[in-house]
Amino acid sequence: MNRLNLALIVALVISALALVQTAYESRRLFAEIEKAKADLARLESDHARLLAERQAQATNLRVERLARDRLQMAPITPQVTQYVSDGPRRPGGGAEGAPPGRNPSADAPPGGAR
Repeated sequence: MNRLNLALIVALVISALALVQTAYESRRLFAEIEKAKADLARLESDHARLLAERQAQATNLRVERLARDRLQMAPITPQVTQYVSDGPRRPGGGAEGAPPGRNPSADAPPGGAR
């Protein structure tokens, strides 16, 4: 009977140690999960803040102000409009420098791209 009691006591101690180890591991994992949830909430709020900042940076008013201040651009007015031509035209309607009797648009690829 003594050996049986000793074996049961050893089994009880081993079982108690396993229970303590399992409880400790469970608490550690629970704390890790809670920390990950807090990190997720922080990252989601940062993401929302950054999206709002990006949207605020791309407003038309801000882009216009930066174009005016940094690039010294100004709105278009008829007084500052310059018209550019590609040179004088010949009376036959052909382009300057094209051989006589040759249509310069015939050399252009289909679709009008050059």
